Amino acid sequence: MRKLTVGEMAKLNNMSAQALRYYDKINLLKPSQIDEKTGYRYYHINQSAKLDLINHMKQLGMSLKKIKNLFEKNDLNLIKNNIEEQIIWIEEEKKRLNIMEKAVNKFKRSLNEYSIESQRKGIFFRNFPERKIFYYDCKVNIYDEDMETYELLLRELKKQVLSKNMPVVYFCNVGSIVRKNKLLNNNFYSSEIFVFVDEDLDNDENIEVIPANRYACLSFTGEEGFKNEEKKAEILIDFVNQKGLEIIGDYICEEITELPLFCNKSREMFIRIQVPVK
Repeated sequence: MRKLTVGEMAKLNNMSAQALRYYDKINLLKPSQIDEKTGYRYYHINQSAKLDLINHMKQLGMSLKKIKNLFEKNDLNLIKNNIEEQIIWIEEEKKRLNIMEKAVNKFKRSLNEYSIESQRKGIFFRNFPERKIFYYDCKVNIYDEDMETYELLLRELKKQVLSKNMPVVYFCNVGSIVRKNKLLNNNFYSSEIFVFVDEDLDNDENIEVIPANRYACLSFTGEEGFKNEEKKAEILIDFVNQKGLEIIGDYICEEITELPLFCNKSREMFIRIQVPVK
């Protein structure tokens, strides 16, 4: 059978000549013959079988370095072990992609909510399903602090999230809680900040379920920081009292999304405050 040039071998196997030359360079697949006078490299059609195996192993997620090592060892058991490792890696990758998919959908929902709620004027009611959060008690009232301190507290919350081996994508849409007993005593105190987590996340001592309920809500831009939120919370609570409604749970402040920033000095958050009522 006639000799195949690099280009012919590459075309026959639906790959680039550059890739074939690279395989030669790293000693993964050498040409079957090199012309001593011209230096031209030639392949044999039978070498396509090895190319098929290389491409198959690449599709399984193996690196060229690992494939080359397996070929050099020429050990079937070693290949089997590496396949088992790939199965484990694929399962982990599926979990990672699943988390990423949820995070992307959550981000999309947040942007959609911003588009809708930024057009709202005044207080509105919304029925929320059961939600799950991971919270951290920072032991200080965040409403007594400035934005700089709040940022430091968020770093601590992020550290806590990572210490629990939770995905870093959870660290968005942060929020804070004012417990019902404090709220009813006109004590606007919150030391607990949180992130929303997946419903199927295993329980932890700092995992809490926010019950499904009808909520009185108010959305606004948090450009004035916590002072702005306190004023808005007073408006929300006064509205609830005027309507003769009963607050039946904790006050939640939830960051829906971060707005585009044109400076690096502070956050510009779009916030939804909410209390469950009946």
